[in-house]
Amino acid sequence: MIDLYEQQRAMRAMRQAAMQRGVIAILDVGTSKISCLVLRFDGPDRFREHDGIGTMAGQSTFRVIGAATTRSRGVHFGEISAMQETERAIRTAVQAAQKMANIRVDHVIASFSGGEARSYGLAGQVDLISEAVREDDIARVLSACDLPDFGDGREVLHAQPVNFALDHRSGLGDPRGQIGNTLSVDLHLLTVDTGVLRNILYCIKRCDLELAGLASSAYMAGISSLVEDEQELGAACIDLGGGSTGISIFMKRHMIYADCVRMGGDNVTSDISKGLGVPMATAERIKTFYGGVVATGMDDREMIEIGGDTGDWEHDRRKVSRAELIGIMRPRVEEILEEVRARLDAAGFDHLPSQQIVLTGGASQIPGLDGLAPKILGQQVRIGRPLRVQGLPQAATSAAFAASVGLCLFAANPQDEWWDFDVLAESYPSRSLRRAVKWFKDNW
Repeated sequence: MIDLYEQQRAMRAMRQAAMQRGVIAILDVGTSKISCLVLRFDGPDRFREHDGIGTMAGQSTFRVIGAATTRSRGVHFGEISAMQETERAIRTAVQAAQKMANIRVDHVIASFSGGEARSYGLAGQVDLISEAVREDDIARVLSACDLPDFGDGREVLHAQPVNFALDHRSGLGDPRGQIGNTLSVDLHLLTVDTGVLRNILYCIKRCDLELAGLASSAYMAGISSLVEDEQELGAACIDLGGGSTGISIFMKRHMIYADCVRMGGDNVTSDISKGLGVPMATAERIKTFYGGVVATGMDDREMIEIGGDTGDWEHDRRKVSRAELIGIMRPRVEEILEEVRARLDAAGFDHLPSQQIVLTGGASQIPGLDGLAPKILGQQVRIGRPLRVQGLPQAATSAAFAASVGLCLFAANPQDEWWDFDVLAESYPSRSLRRAVKWFKDNW
């Protein structure tokens, strides 16, 4: 397999080719559902090359022309556990979306939540050869970042410059063309488990699709759920999914940290299933229609018919109070939120100028969560829905589709990454660069 650097550059080229054709699919591979949206790009913007460094590089306008969702099979904790079942589910979602759009799609950009994402903050600095900053100066300063030793079995998923400084001036979005002596960069690196990443790549290849990009679901949820002020001043997005809970922290409109808790809404469903002695499908239905995390005096009197078709008349006619259901759900939801709080504390979230936290994802729709979450996470908590996207069906506007909508925005406006620049080992004598490129070639 070609090295990661070239693989990512090839994906970028495929995205450009798909943009030229004007259509691309986005695929969110989750634990509870697999969703596919088909995007059509239009207008003169679609032919523009990258013309900036930042979240809005290479902007395009688009609309959703096809959408489909299918129940996820063969995925646990955001990772593929049964290849054939996942392949079947992906094919089902993609074919249904293509049918709605009435067009064939060859290129997809995918997101996934597994792989135990880990964040690293890197820094690099170089002296400028000429007065003004040029493209190759940015390549040199990125190559000057020393890669951390993150161990075997890990691959880089995102490598994004999040801040440039020229001499004493920091916070620059795009330093090209500006005059100075020393250029510095802060780089955010996100690594994931190699096996998980390769399984996703292989599964999509088996579906006869070309991969034009790969992204972290936690990152995508943050892009779609945080408003511009929150992304600028500092905020965390907590994507409460089925099998896992993604955490992303944004600052100055860039993701600066990402993490994942291997618990989600499915754990709550499993607790209900065990606590009430019912199948998972029944537990999911009870959670959806009657669930909650804050009990009131009324809940003792509100009785829920469990139902069932075991043939045991007494067993199938059982009823439980809503208070009892809440008593099963609340401890697990508290456990997930407390684990999220621990990860945010470890990341130094309390040092940001703003401590806004936005909850999104399917499990964020549990009634009463907006009252419970501030007690554990802090006072500035809100439930977030994804931003409106042109042509998006009403069914796909809920918080459960935050990662899917974020992936649409990411497809249209990709953040510049390390591999968007011509960083070549032989071009510069930098020792750290040679080591970095050698690491990529040895490990992919």
